[in-house]
Amino acid sequence: PIPEPYDQLDTNESPIDLPAEIKATLASHYQQGMAANRYPDGGHIALKKSIADYVAESVAGSAARSATDVTTDVTAANISVGNGSDELIRSLLIATALGNGAVLVASPTFSMYGILAQTLGIPVIDVGRQHNFCINLDKAQAAVEEHPIRVVFMVHPNSPTATPLNTDEITWLRTLPSDVLVVIDEAYFEFSQHTVVADSLSRSNWVVLRTFSKAFRLAAHRVGYAVAQPALIEALEKVRLPYNLPSFSQAAALTALAQRSSLLAAVDTTVIERQHMETWLREQPTLITWPSAANFIYCRLSDKGLAQLGMDQAEGLHHVFSQLRQRGTLVRYTGGGLRISLGTAEENRRTRTNLETLFG
Repeated sequence: PIPEPYDQLDTNESPIDLPAEIKATLASHYQQGMAANRYPDGGHIALKKSIADYVAESVAGSAARSATDVTTDVTAANISVGNGSDELIRSLLIATALGNGAVLVASPTFSMYGILAQTLGIPVIDVGRQHNFCINLDKAQAAVEEHPIRVVFMVHPNSPTATPLNTDEITWLRTLPSDVLVVIDEAYFEFSQHTVVADSLSRSNWVVLRTFSKAFRLAAHRVGYAVAQPALIEALEKVRLPYNLPSFSQAAALTALAQRSSLLAAVDTTVIERQHMETWLREQPTLITWPSAANFIYCRLSDKGLAQLGMDQAEGLHHVFSQLRQRGTLVRYTGGGLRISLGTAEENRRTRTNLETLFG
C-alpha cells in the first residue's frame, strides 16, 4: 500500500498549485464571462497572440544571452495550439509521415513519440544514446540515409535524462534535408533557458513544441503549442480536430501568460532545489547522476550501490523504485534509470531521507 499523502515526483509537474487569486479570477471568468452552451474559440485567436508575445520574449532573451542577432518577429501565424503536446505530436505525424515514412528517435527519450507513431502504423527508428546520453550522430545519419525518415523528434532538454542538446547535435539537425521535419520538444524550456526556437522561425522544416503543463502549473488544463513558419502551421491546423481546446483551458492559459512574471518566479525556487538535490546525489557513493537542465534529475546505481544490494542494474533500480514507493515517494523508473521530479523543499528532503534509509 502507498502511504497517504505521498510525494508525487514521477510526472514532472510543478509541485506548486496556482495561487488562490488566479483560481478566483478563473472562477469568476467561468461564472460571468464564459457561455458554457457555446463552443470554444476554434481559432484560438487571443491565445495565439499572447503565446506569440511570450515566445518573442524568450527568443530575445536567448539572443541576448548568446550575443547573437536573431529575429524576434513572432506572430499568431507562427503558433498552433493543441490539447497538450501529445495532440500536436499526433497531428505532425499525420501531416508528414502517415503512409509514406518513418520517424527517428534516440532513446531513452519521451515515449509518446514512438507510441503515437506506432498507433498510426508509422515505423520508428531508434538510434539510442551513448553512455553520456549524447546521440551517436554517425548512427543517426546512417538511419536518415537508409530509411525513409520524415520526422526527427528531439527533446531539449531530454526526458528522462535532463540533458540538453549539445552543439554537435544541433549542428547535425541543421544539416538535415528540407523533407525531414525536425521537431524539438522544449517542454522544460523555462527550467533550462536553452532554446532553438529561432531555428523554427527561420527554417521551413523545423517546429518547436512547448507546454503550459510544467512551469506554468497548468497540467490539469492540457495546453501545448507549436512554433514554426506560417506554412508549416497552416499544414498543422488542417489536420487538428475542431474546437480542440476547451474555453476554460484557453482562459487558464491566457491568465497564466498575463501573470507570467509572478508564476515563473517559482522556477528559480525549483532551480535552487535542483542544485541542492544534485549536490546531495553526487555525494552518494551508491548512485550515479548527471547534470540536469530540467525540473527533474536522472540517476542510476553505481557499482557500489549494485554490490550493496547484490543485484544487477535492472533488479536494483526496480528494488529502489519499489522501496521508495512503499515509503511514500513516487518516482519514474524509465529508460534504465530513475527519474526524480523536483518537488517542494520538504518533499525533496523526504526523498533524500528515504534514499538514505534504503541504503543504510
